[in-house]
Amino acid sequence: MGILSALFGKKSPEDFKSLIKEGALIIDVRSPAEFAGGHIEGSINIPLDEMQRHIASLKSKNKKIITCCRSGNRSGAAKNVLSEHGLITFNGGAWNSLNKKIL
Repeated sequence: MGILSALFGKKSPEDFKSLIKEGALIIDVRSPAEFAGGHIEGSINIPLDEMQRHIASLKSKNKKIITCCRSGNRSGAAKNVLSEHGLITFNGGAWNSLNKKIL
């Protein structure tokens, strides 16, 4: 992984597949209504505005996290919040794009 990837948490499609095989969680930070309209199988819905309340629970799982949303903006913000709390987190960007990368 290059230095920019290490700093900003960007991963190639193959790396997302590897992360998931290694047990990474996919957190979809869209609203429950957006999530209900379609999501990655096995992903967990934690809206961005509720992320702070779930930090302890996510830390206890001791897993890497991939965030996703509609476009990549909210998932980027969620990645930053989680990383600030010591969680190893990657911004997966748009959920439908991430889904194609991990199939």
